[in-house]
Amino acid sequence: MSFIKSFSTVAAAAAVAAVSFGAPAMAKNFKIAVGDSGGSSQEATGLGFKQALEELSGGKHTATLFLNGQLGSEQDTVNDAAIGTLDMSLLAINNVTPFSPTVGVFTLPYVILSLEDAETLTQGPIGQELTENTINDAGVRIIAWTYTGFRVLTNSKKPVKSVADLNGLVIRVPKNEIMIDTYKSWGISPTPMAWSETFAGLQTKVVDGQDNPYTTINAMKFYEVQKYVTEIRYIFSIEPLIISEQVFQELSAADQETILKAGEAATAASAQFLRDKEAEIKQILTDKGMEISVPENNEKEFIDLATAAVWPKFYESIGGIEKLNTVLAAIGRDPVSE
Repeated sequence: MSFIKSFSTVAAAAAVAAVSFGAPAMAKNFKIAVGDSGGSSQEATGLGFKQALEELSGGKHTATLFLNGQLGSEQDTVNDAAIGTLDMSLLAINNVTPFSPTVGVFTLPYVILSLEDAETLTQGPIGQELTENTINDAGVRIIAWTYTGFRVLTNSKKPVKSVADLNGLVIRVPKNEIMIDTYKSWGISPTPMAWSETFAGLQTKVVDGQDNPYTTINAMKFYEVQKYVTEIRYIFSIEPLIISEQVFQELSAADQETILKAGEAATAASAQFLRDKEAEIKQILTDKGMEISVPENNEKEFIDLATAAVWPKFYESIGGIEKLNTVLAAIGRDPVSE
């Protein structure tokens, strides 16, 4: 037998073996788009994922974080991940909602009232169901959850303690119908604006204020362009880490399991980061000159207006009033009726 024939026979056998047993997976550096900057909860989740991924894969896989919207707006990165041109993105869940409306249940005002509520919902059957929905609706898979805290209101003009105090303020919100309608229920028409444009909008006074958790306000240095903080609690900010489903399905079963386990570790890291850092960051912002107010009457007027106007409008998009009641039951809250 000639050398060429022998080599061909061996190569053919190797090819058969590769098909039969699976060729060795290639090492991969996953690109992760991150909306926020360094020091944020999103970064903590991303770093937690990277560390766990490297450990669980024995150093075969790693990840690179592209902070501060370097790879495009948060909604753009959902599109990019859906078509497989981006591996992963860390973004606010309100920017996933336009692509997969049922996750909007987490952005209904005053549904989630604590970090513990957020953990219960995202890590249980409801979170799994919403993950399946995002795969089917948007072509992306949620593999980790970032817990960033309540979105407090900031502005550059005046203290806000009541709904009436909002009059005259121009408030930036994401391009999210639930959040827009929440502000409308309080009597003002907010200004939808991309996250990447928000700091400049505040700096140039195109908008007077915005809402985001304390960790984000600090990470984005909003204290440079904002003076007043109001501790509203209308949304607990949840920011998923998504992976392109196309990219995920191209991985071996073992690598898929590694990705999912690294996501669980990242979720735990995010919760710990919030518990460790939020009070400290709040003090930092006070030291930077921000003035913090608490809404009058335990926020009752804000709560009553928002839940009455917004919840019923979005029952259908989130999967029905029964879906909301399932969420409320999971966190020990009373059901609502039509």
